[in-house]
Amino acid sequence: MVTDPVQQALDRLALAHPAEIELGLDRVRALLARLGDPQKNLPPVLHVAGTNGKGSTIAFLRAALEASGRRVHAYTSPHLVRFNERIRLAGEEIADADLMALIDEVGAQASGGRATFFEVTTAIAFLAFARTAADVVLLETGLGGRLDATNVIDVPLACGITRISIDHRHLLGAEPGLIAAEKAGILKAGRPAAIAEQPSRNALDAIERVADEVGAPLSVYGRDWRVEEAGDGFRYVSGVRDVTLPAPSLVGRHQWMNAGTALAMLDLAGFALDTPSLATGVTSARWPARLQRLTRGPLVDALPPGWELWLDGGHNDSGGEVLAAHAAAWSDKPLLLITAMMSTKDPAEFLRPLARHLSGAMAIPIPEEKLSHPGEVVEEAASRLGVIPTGSAADAATALESLRAQQGDGPARVLIAGSLYLAGYLLRSHG
Repeated sequence: MVTDPVQQALDRLALAHPAEIELGLDRVRALLARLGDPQKNLPPVLHVAGTNGKGSTIAFLRAALEASGRRVHAYTSPHLVRFNERIRLAGEEIADADLMALIDEVGAQASGGRATFFEVTTAIAFLAFARTAADVVLLETGLGGRLDATNVIDVPLACGITRISIDHRHLLGAEPGLIAAEKAGILKAGRPAAIAEQPSRNALDAIERVADEVGAPLSVYGRDWRVEEAGDGFRYVSGVRDVTLPAPSLVGRHQWMNAGTALAMLDLAGFALDTPSLATGVTSARWPARLQRLTRGPLVDALPPGWELWLDGGHNDSGGEVLAAHAAAWSDKPLLLITAMMSTKDPAEFLRPLARHLSGAMAIPIPEEKLSHPGEVVEEAASRLGVIPTGSAADAATALESLRAQQGDGPARVLIAGSLYLAGYLLRSHG
């Protein structure tokens, strides 16, 4: 068996820093100081927080900026297949040799400290960004905003806050206003921010309250900018531009909002991108496991004629609502669900919007995850919500076989959703 040396190095780093989530900035600031404060020597930063849509917004930003000829760094999380996905240097995933050298360098400075794994990897990204020339850095928060390790950036060029939803309630609070206030912690005095459509007035009020406190000017969806349907594409309107663009490459009407948030951030940051660059950006952005149709691999090979297989990382109430909105347009075939969820998530919150669109569901555990809900727990939640038939299975292949037996060979559409960890495992093992 061949062992990936990068993964070995990451495993050693994780063993040295076992705390995965522990919010606060003191530890990462101390580590960065020992590294010479690389976060103070970065290209201009666009900083994005939110619950849903952060990664897609960054994907649109990156694609549009690169289409205009800019060199773009990006830091996102989590990864799906390889850790290198998290750190892109001037458009390319960080090379294995460079990543391993930085793991050793930053790990040595972090040794003996209490920095978490995410804080150490954030320091790795900042050091890599500071040493490689680029025009802009795209930075995604890991969790929250105010106390997230990425929030050591004092003067971002512009910020963005995507849709807020209830997630990580044990750390961020149990209602949208509290969560929104934490996400809005990335706002900085005098630095503009684009705010996507929010699910509640409480969430928007909280963001506006924090913005007033720190003196951050906001560009708010519905007031300062908007997106709307336009033929086969969408129209973006702000005080800066009025442009009609093709449909985004990422599937689902919710991606209009994410693309619009990216465009609003570009306007606020002063990037005067031409229409062809914007069009290329929205049609070439790639962000796996967001309503991604799978077209190869053993699961696809097991499908009967006329069946489709789709993958999505949605795992909370907002993710369920987005999938439900898209499922409403999938009326040509029965929709069957294979789902798995982390034990930190409430299956009912995710499944409730989807339930009425489903013709059956199978629940499985997330492979290689100790904090996975047992399949039976998720199955029970689906059953209580009226999904018929429901069942549980040991893995995705067995679940697919059961759905096929229940449905017969007539055309059907299978959606695998409920966890980015499940999506990543399937992309690694079945992609």
